[in-house]
Amino acid sequence: MLLPDVRQLLAGFALTTLMAVGLAGCQVRPLYGSLNTDPSSSVPVQSKLAAISIDPISEKHSDATAARELYNELTFNFERGAQSPDKHYRLKLLMDVSQAEIGVEKLADVPAAYTMTMNTTFVLSDIATETTMMTGRSFATVSYDFSNQRFANIRAERDAQQRVAKSVANDIHARLAGYFTSNR
Repeated sequence: MLLPDVRQLLAGFALTTLMAVGLAGCQVRPLYGSLNTDPSSSVPVQSKLAAISIDPISEKHSDATAARELYNELTFNFERGAQSPDKHYRLKLLMDVSQAEIGVEKLADVPAAYTMTMNTTFVLSDIATETTMMTGRSFATVSYDFSNQRFANIRAERDAQQRVAKSVANDIHARLAGYFTSNR
């Protein structure tokens, strides 16, 4: 017969019970909420993110468009379109954007595709005390096609700048939200 052995059932039950007991010590905390029953006792993470002042981004290479895209994405992620509160933190960014050919058309010897990489170093500091709270690096790479149409190439490069800036901004936003959540 195909009836399961009693020992296998007991072993499965014991394993399930051990896993449940082991996971009982895990803690799930809301990223944007408050753990306290009194919401006035702690500042929500979104309020702390909205209190970040972003310094003008200094870029190593002359790619002001990508710097502007990154600045705009970070501003939107932090403030979420709401009214800008008083700033208590300063975020300094150093950005570097590079492009590389990744494909060459046969017999034409012209690039068929490019990759764009944005490397960003950031420093979060307290404005009042001028102490560094967090430092980090973030990067992203996107690819785009190159064709024989001039306008299509310009638009493809611009789209790549927007996508890479959005990716880096989302990463920085998540890391800063995690920092504020763990350091309440």
